[in-house]
This record gives sequence, C-alpha cells and structure tokens, in this order.
Amino acid sequence: MTGAATIDALPDTSVPEVAFVGRSNVGKSSLLNALTGQGTLARTSHTPGRTQQLNFFAVADGSIRLVDLPGYGYAKASKGAVKSWNNLIRSYLEYCPNLRHVYILIDSRHGLKDGDKEVMDLLDSMGVAYQIILTKADKIKKEEMDKMFAATEAALKKHPAAFPQPHSTSSHKGYGVDDMQTAVFKLAHPDVSIDNL
Repeated sequence: MTGAATIDALPDTSVPEVAFVGRSNVGKSSLLNALTGQGTLARTSHTPGRTQQLNFFAVADGSIRLVDLPGYGYAKASKGAVKSWNNLIRSYLEYCPNLRHVYILIDSRHGLKDGDKEVMDLLDSMGVAYQIILTKADKIKKEEMDKMFAATEAALKKHPAAFPQPHSTSSHKGYGVDDMQTAVFKLAHPDVSIDNL
C-alpha cells in the first residue's frame, strides 16, 4: 500500500492496524507473505536490516492493515540509521491511535533478547495488546521447541499487556499460519463468528 520513513508520512488512521515487530532477520517479511498467500508481497532478505521504514499492506477487503516495522537490533547500517529506525518504531507504537494489536516475532532458536524485552515493556506501559510469535519452528527440534515455548510462556506472566501464550509458526512449512490468519481476521471483524463464514 505505502511506506513511511517518518511519523508524518503515516496513512490515514481510520483503518485498524496490526503491527509486526522483531529483531532484524527474524522472519517478519516471510510471515507476512505466508499470511497473505503472496510470496513477494513483502521483500525478504538474508541481510539483516533490509526493512528501513514502516511498510503498510491492505488486505483484500480493506478492513485492516498489516504493518511491517523495521527490524531492531543488529543491522548492516550506520548507528545513526539504526537509531532513526528504532525511534520510528517507538513513535509509531506510542502514537498510532488505530493500532489494535502487535505481534512480536522471536526466533525460536534464540528466544527473548534485551531488545525484545524493551519492546514488551514499552507496550505494557502503553496498554497495547501483544502476542509473541516464535518463528522458524521448522529449524528447531521438538524437544527444544517445547522448552522454548515453556520458557517464553513463563516470561509472559510478568507482562500485563501480553497474550498469555506464545504462538509458533514456520513460514517455510506453513505451520501455524492458518491460526494467525484467523486471529487477524477476528481483530478486523470482532463481531463476526468464524463459524458463520
């Protein structure tokens, strides 16, 4: 739909938005592509820090927008650029009136890092609902995934704005994508029963 490198460039605030945020190279673009069924909607890259602005995607019926935020943490860019991206993320999360939900993507192989916890604390302070998505579930053994899930679930108990259970996905294998599509639909249409579709 559009991209915004500054808060002043944000699109109109009449449409509910769901934001996706996470460390660089955690798989945000891949998950957006999987959710929409369009393999090239969001550009993917093996180079951390490729997303450098807020990218807005309108779903087919226009009832909700998906927002791909710049990856925080490591990126092959100047310190000034990284600071600018991080400030942009913070400003969007703090001041966007139509933001309904945030998905924080965590690489299931590495778990929560300091940058993730900072975003969680910020969302707690603002009362913005969010959920942890453990990505790249196909790249970790089931026993290790079970431990990571339990550790993440325990950490979430300390965060009042967090959904109590994480969700795991594999964009490559399609695992967990259907459940996320349903969740996003419910955010756009809270009064519509999925059973009636």
